[in-house]
Order: sequence, then C-alpha cells, then structure tokens
Amino acid sequence: MGMPVRIDDNLYELAKLEAKAEHRTIAGQIEFWAKVGRAAIDNPDLPISFIIESLASLAEPRENGAPFTPRTGNY
Repeated sequence: MGMPVRIDDNLYELAKLEAKAEHRTIAGQIEFWAKVGRAAIDNPDLPISFIIESLASLAEPRENGAPFTPRTGNY
C-alpha cells in the first residue's frame, strides 16, 4: 500500500541519485534504506555490508539459489 510521506528535499535528491544508480524507484530506494537501517538497529554487531548483502540475498527468487555444499565431508 502506498502512502504519501513528507521527507526532506535533500534526502529526496540523494534517494533520486542512488535509485538511478541502483536501478530502483525513488520509493524503492527509501524503502531499502529503511530496511537496512532497521536491520542495523536490530543487529548492531553486524557490518552494514553484511546486512545489505543479506537483504539482497533474501530478495532473490529461491529457484535462482544454489544449495550449500561443504568443501569437505567433515560437517
């Protein structure tokens, strides 16, 4: 559900630039930032890069994933 939200003009312009570079809509970019921020607050010990890559992984269709295969049989 879409809802209008007032945001700072500078934040909007930053989201517009980043959205273009990341091939997202402006709303999608702001939603992404909010998800990253929420995950970072909930998990302060995790690096932001790990959070970003984890969210990207969760967004991928499961049929595109490869099952984990250990390198050795010691697991």
